[in-house]
Amino acid sequence: MDQILSLAGQNLLSPVILFFVLGVAASLARSDLTFPEAIAKGMSLYLLFAIGFKGGASVSQHGADLSLGLAVVVGVVLSFVLPFVAFALLRILARGVSVTDAAAVAGHYGSISIVTFVAATSLLTAGGIAHEGYMVAVAAAMEAPAIVSALWLAVRGGAGGKMDKDLWREILLNGSIVLLLGAFAIGWITGERGMAEVAPFIVAPFKGVLCLFLLDMGIVAGRELRKAGRVVTPGVVAFGLVMPLVGAAFGLAAGLGLGLSAGGVAVMMTLSASASYIAVPAAMRVALPKANPALYLTLALGITFPFNLTLGIPLYMAISQTLAGG
Repeated sequence: MDQILSLAGQNLLSPVILFFVLGVAASLARSDLTFPEAIAKGMSLYLLFAIGFKGGASVSQHGADLSLGLAVVVGVVLSFVLPFVAFALLRILARGVSVTDAAAVAGHYGSISIVTFVAATSLLTAGGIAHEGYMVAVAAAMEAPAIVSALWLAVRGGAGGKMDKDLWREILLNGSIVLLLGAFAIGWITGERGMAEVAPFIVAPFKGVLCLFLLDMGIVAGRELRKAGRVVTPGVVAFGLVMPLVGAAFGLAAGLGLGLSAGGVAVMMTLSASASYIAVPAAMRVALPKANPALYLTLALGITFPFNLTLGIPLYMAISQTLAGG
């Protein structure tokens, strides 16, 4: 417990988290602080490029083997399975939620938050805890399968939902997935030489850009909380806090089963505990247009995202170090 509290304290006092808190506070206070959409998009693209390239360069340096393939497969399985768990849990904790909304929410919790992934890997790096470079490929693989599970849940529940060419295009050609996997491949191909060439751009400035990006995310999260209104019931809030812990337990079992390092287990737990608020909302607008965005965005961005940043990641790090070795 002391280790968890210590890590949580360090995390809460890190610039990354404090900038997120500043954004939430400014939004709730109705400040006019905001980022132009083009700048916010640019920061998002920068982060995806940086983490993808660094992950690929790391794999090139250490070599790719069967463990990479197994980790990706396990990640895909988790992304397929977790929506069923989330759907059942939400229907238990918040009985008034419709099948359509529950299916849409479930899709978000089977997919991943790439920014939560970035925050976790940044904290691991700052703490000198190594993790497998190929976990960025696992993150990319976990983006889309949950959408298929969510649609199956919606169709089975009689809520409709469509799996047409527009949705497949949204899933397979989603910009975040294309850039993340593309940068990973280029980093893998160019290796140490490529990393040396772009390091001044993606190493030193990375933490500063992440702080600004999380400031913007805080503003958006605060805005969603203000708009949520009657959608945020006690049962919905309970789900947003309990589901990350359930997902992290699945990630813990998967990471230990794969024999990942302590850092790798922490990343797998973080991925399984996070909820998408970029790729899946875009897909849900096409596939389940009747689902309520106020519900799934408030849950993913306004409740689960802050929980993971402040308390969840330190908890996952402490557990992984205890069970997988420091």
